[in-house]
Amino acid sequence: MFRSLAHRNYRIWFVGALVSNVGAWMQATAQNWVVLTELTDNDAFAVGITMALQFAPQLLLVPITGLIADRFDRRKILMVTQTLLMLLGLALGLLLVFGHAELWHLYLFALALGLVNAIDNPARQTFVSDLVSNSDMSNAVALNSASFNTARMIGPAVAGFLIVLVGSGWVFIINAFTFLAVLGALAMLKGRQLKRSPRAPRAKGQFVAGFRYVAGRPDLVVVFVMVFLIGAFGMNFPIFSSTMAVEFGRGAGEYGLLSSILAIGSLTGALLAARRERARIRVVILACAFLGFATLTAALMPSYWTFAASTILIGLGAVTILTTANGYVQTTTEPELRGRVMALYMAILAGGTPIGAPIVGAVADGMGPRWALGLAAVAAMVAALIGLGWLVVSRGMRLTRHPQYAWRPAVRFSDAPTAAIAAVTTQAVPTLQVDQLEREIEREFGLDREADRSRTAGNERRSGDDRDRELVPRVPNDRLVPADFSEEVALTSPIRLPKPPHRTDTPVK
Repeated sequence: MFRSLAHRNYRIWFVGALVSNVGAWMQATAQNWVVLTELTDNDAFAVGITMALQFAPQLLLVPITGLIADRFDRRKILMVTQTLLMLLGLALGLLLVFGHAELWHLYLFALALGLVNAIDNPARQTFVSDLVSNSDMSNAVALNSASFNTARMIGPAVAGFLIVLVGSGWVFIINAFTFLAVLGALAMLKGRQLKRSPRAPRAKGQFVAGFRYVAGRPDLVVVFVMVFLIGAFGMNFPIFSSTMAVEFGRGAGEYGLLSSILAIGSLTGALLAARRERARIRVVILACAFLGFATLTAALMPSYWTFAASTILIGLGAVTILTTANGYVQTTTEPELRGRVMALYMAILAGGTPIGAPIVGAVADGMGPRWALGLAAVAAMVAALIGLGWLVVSRGMRLTRHPQYAWRPAVRFSDAPTAAIAAVTTQAVPTLQVDQLEREIEREFGLDREADRSRTAGNERRSGDDRDRELVPRVPNDRLVPADFSEEVALTSPIRLPKPPHRTDTPVK
């Protein structure tokens, strides 16, 4: 479950990102509460507009932001974007502390936050591929989600407490200081241990290369459609939590507690995803159906505490969808296109919010928050049906009788249900020096080393000119270094092994 933490650079990044994520969740909680209760009179539609302004740039700038992540050093990109996010949080916090903030200030802040995050998200999502090996990439993505949701458990509750204790403005200022953790982590990373992914060439058509790649992958198109429906209508947790808190007559503390309780399920979903060998589309489909059931259950809860308990199921389903879909997209995409494809993925996920959030907010205002949850349940069920239909039509999925248990059905496919290549878990193996390796080969095949030496004695008396013309110079054993291992090459390229010499006097083992 935690195998990616064996990489030093990833451990440093994980800790720094965790601290920063706590501050980010504090800020997000305070931002929505300020719009809903301090600058408006419980106007859920204004919260939806704020969310739309924050996520719209990720949809509009996707060709540019993805190419930036593929062409430039992602570490330097993150240094710039994280610094800008820190300054934005500090500026809005000072406006709130001195009592000068108005609703249009929040709108402008949300838009600026969206512009910076549009560049930050693709670089941050794909930066994990620079920190770990290919076989650990899916696990690292899941642990990133675990970090994100651990912060969701802590951040909203702390924000609710601080809003009551010192005011919402100080929450933004404290968040600004948490960015020092991730900036320090980026500075501490060892550059020699960072993997250098292929950079996008400077050629025509690079802006739309990601679109063309996804269009040629029907499996990615289905994943993107499901993620769009979930992001547009099922991921509006600030609207659900804030309006349901008001519905039950609760305040800022209980509102922040709802987000933390939801994060219990989110963290569980992320850790379960980290245990899986690889990401699969079928898990995304099942999680969509589970999320539809969970949101419908939450809409029917009669009290605050039963609703709070039901949000654990919502968090479990939502994070299972997003973590698995994220891991599937990253592990099955060509490295030189990964930034652009992930930018498109994040744009579809976050870009659905400008469409769905105002609709969900309007439904919550006009018909009540329970109907808004019902709309999310319908969207999740539709996403599951789309994925299931693709498996049946495109992959030939069918139910058959289990070969061992008559009462248990089995699922069969006419074609492979996923385009992912199984990530082979690699382990460290003991290395042998050249002389020791030669002795092992001699012992295995019964070779006569002394006879070989006598036959090659003439070659040892070559002239100096011949030595200068050696194609492969000799390297001392202490200068030998292990070569990088590629699972992709190992899985697709046959390697011819030398045949042992035929001996009639030695039995074959």
